Amino acid sequence: MFGRVGVPELIIVLVIALVIFGPAKLPEIGKAMGRGISEFKGHANKITEDINITDEDQNDVKDQES
Repeated sequence: MFGRVGVPELIIVLVIALVIFGPAKLPEIGKAMGRGISEFKGHANKITEDINITDEDQNDVKDQES
């Protein structure tokens, strides 16, 4: 039901946002959303790196015990 969002749906969302927020606020909202997504990706990558480092450390300990 909500699996895919196509071009028509995006256009409808943008038109509704334009009506609600007005043309002056949309660039600010877009920048804020972009910064938020970028920050989220950065933190997600950091967590992934931490997990990989932890896994490598555990493998090193197991190798040394053998």
